[in-house]
Amino acid sequence: MNPETPASARMGDRFIDPRVLMAIRNLEWRARVVVEGFRTGLHKSPYHGFSVEFTEYRQYTPGDDPRYLDWRVLGRSDRYFVKRFEDETNLRCHFLVDQSRSMDFGSAGHTKAAYAATLAATLAWFLHQQGDATGLMTFDAEVRDFLPARHRPGHLRRLMLALEHPPGGKATDLISPLRRASEILRKRGVIVLVSDFLAPMDRLETSLTLLAAAGHEVSLFQVLDPLELSLDLGQPAWVEDVESGRRLFIDPAVVRQKYQHRMEEHGAALRTICQRLGMAWHRVVSDQPLEPALMEFLRDRSRRRPARRPGRHGARP
Repeated sequence: MNPETPASARMGDRFIDPRVLMAIRNLEWRARVVVEGFRTGLHKSPYHGFSVEFTEYRQYTPGDDPRYLDWRVLGRSDRYFVKRFEDETNLRCHFLVDQSRSMDFGSAGHTKAAYAATLAATLAWFLHQQGDATGLMTFDAEVRDFLPARHRPGHLRRLMLALEHPPGGKATDLISPLRRASEILRKRGVIVLVSDFLAPMDRLETSLTLLAAAGHEVSLFQVLDPLELSLDLGQPAWVEDVESGRRLFIDPAVVRQKYQHRMEEHGAALRTICQRLGMAWHRVVSDQPLEPALMEFLRDRSRRRPARRPGRHGARP
């Protein structure tokens, strides 16, 4: 399929319908379609000027020299930006992507695993186009693949191929992979953790703390299927746990309210952990477009970008 996406594939002339996007078999093409459509949409939207924030400018922070303010961007967007110099542009980003068996579930025409891989590939493609280094660690109960962050010919292709590996293992164990990541990733950078996080929360905070203590900037994307949120089975049915293989008979009319309450509690616990550690948390649903997730990632980067060090490029102490 040609990576050029027809106008009918865009939802409201802005976003791409995931069902159409997932019909593109090549993961790299899918990522490219989302990023190119996203850039085009920004230039045509009221947010024009937002996209250049991540290539030539960054948001003004106290202490920056006002001589570097861009007045044209201010006049167009009513927001303050300063020119970003070359030594500020390079980023090292590792994607930690869950490929456990629970990610092999999908009611929207594609699995959570395919959606999560496309999300990671989209962010990686965007960063690669900016000259940033991207790396990957996939895991189930243990680490499966690891590619250190690089920006070299062919590296992005290897990253995409690793993302296309099918889910495996049995259980979602975030503890061991996160501990391993804290051991391997010694240099400070950005870490994007993509998972359904359908695992006990009791030890997760300790593992995430190791990454925060190492100075990493961490963003979590919780990928869920719409059926996991609604439990809209329509009628009583037998369901199978994809990780344990256990079969359960569920009457949604009886258990839906309690189930949804438990899911909200689980999400709230995860969100609270992230707030305590200063990490960004986003819930994305696999039947929704990917462009808002890309926007959120870029907003995270904008909010967290530190002020320039004193004495450089005219910055004030």
